[in-house]
Amino acid sequence: MVDADQTFVIVGGGLAGAKAAETLRSEGFTGRVILIGDERDHPYERPPLSKGYLLGKEERDSVFVHEPGWYAQADVELHLGQTVVAVDRAAKSVRLGDGALIHYDKLLLVTGAEPRRLDVPGTDLAGVHHLRRLAHADRLRHVLASLGRDNGHLVIAGAGWIGLEIAAAAREYGAEVTVVEAEQTPLHAVLGPEVGQMFADLHAEHGVRFHFGARLTEIAGQDGMVLAARTDDGEEHPAHDVLAAIGAAPRTALAESAGLALVDRAEGGGIAVDASLRTSDPDIYAAGDVAAVRHPLFGRSLRVEHWANALNGGPAAARAMLGQDVTYDRVPYFFSDQYDVGLEYSGWAPPGTYDQVVVRGDTGKREFIAFWLRDGQVLAGMNVNVWDVTDPIQQLIRKGVRPDPDALADPSTPLASLLG
Repeated sequence: MVDADQTFVIVGGGLAGAKAAETLRSEGFTGRVILIGDERDHPYERPPLSKGYLLGKEERDSVFVHEPGWYAQADVELHLGQTVVAVDRAAKSVRLGDGALIHYDKLLLVTGAEPRRLDVPGTDLAGVHHLRRLAHADRLRHVLASLGRDNGHLVIAGAGWIGLEIAAAAREYGAEVTVVEAEQTPLHAVLGPEVGQMFADLHAEHGVRFHFGARLTEIAGQDGMVLAARTDDGEEHPAHDVLAAIGAAPRTALAESAGLALVDRAEGGGIAVDASLRTSDPDIYAAGDVAAVRHPLFGRSLRVEHWANALNGGPAAARAMLGQDVTYDRVPYFFSDQYDVGLEYSGWAPPGTYDQVVVRGDTGKREFIAFWLRDGQVLAGMNVNVWDVTDPIQQLIRKGVRPDPDALADPSTPLASLLG
């Protein structure tokens, strides 16, 4: 057992940090646990920000990882609204924005990611938004409600998961929605064109207008308010508000200034960690959105920006900090809800990594499972309005089996029978 006089510091007040603190205590660590977050809110989960909470179907308190009183009960020292500006690896300390120094024996970086910004004229207008933090969701709820009441127009830059979930929420509020996307289908970077088209059809049926193959070049406004969004093909779209949903960048500045090894941005970026979530410094760990994990299953570093990675990565890092033998090799997983469509995705198969897509079920009814394969091996699977199949899908991926494509496509063939 780690000595009781040791101090473990967690930098980052999101789900990964909160679950790491919880795990340290549940595993019996009796030393100091210090959790530092740059938001004033207690640690919370992000999926509701673009789903239930944004739609007004969930209360604000429901997003928090723990009740506020839990931290004192668990003897976790909270420093909320505080920014760590430097890590001194030689002195094993972190420096806060107010100049305070905090010593650590082990340090966990769960600094997350931040929205990529539009680099076009007009982004300083009042009606330009991002969604990453609870404060953003608070603001956006009011914006969507107002747009719905006034038949207002929302232009969304980017047809990724966040862009589409907000498009669905905006339509449920009654707002007019136009999505501008550089690719020819939504979710191209994750699903490729074969399955991405289904989401274009889904949203079009609900009144969303898409403008594919274009990028925003200017947000026009007057008196500080948005009037229109212009694209590089000369089109102009009416807009009262604009949402930038063009991805997120890992917050690696602190790690970089401390001299920790990073993964190249072309490979996804992030803090380089091994399978036990240890950085290039043996006393510093990283998890969640910011960590690029050397994944033993995929044979490369993967940085995963999804809820399940924070939920599971924080506890794994905590156990590794305690000296336990940890191999973080979970199959990447995420979920999404849009209108009456719910889905779960497992694996990793961006365009260029697969050579075949096999579908079982009815895409017209949006009740199907799609599989991405390379040389017959299942790399990823997504179940759409089909439930209780995540485990066999992940087993197909983990075991590297090469099932018969006809059997894989046949709904009458149990997935478990294809595991070999």
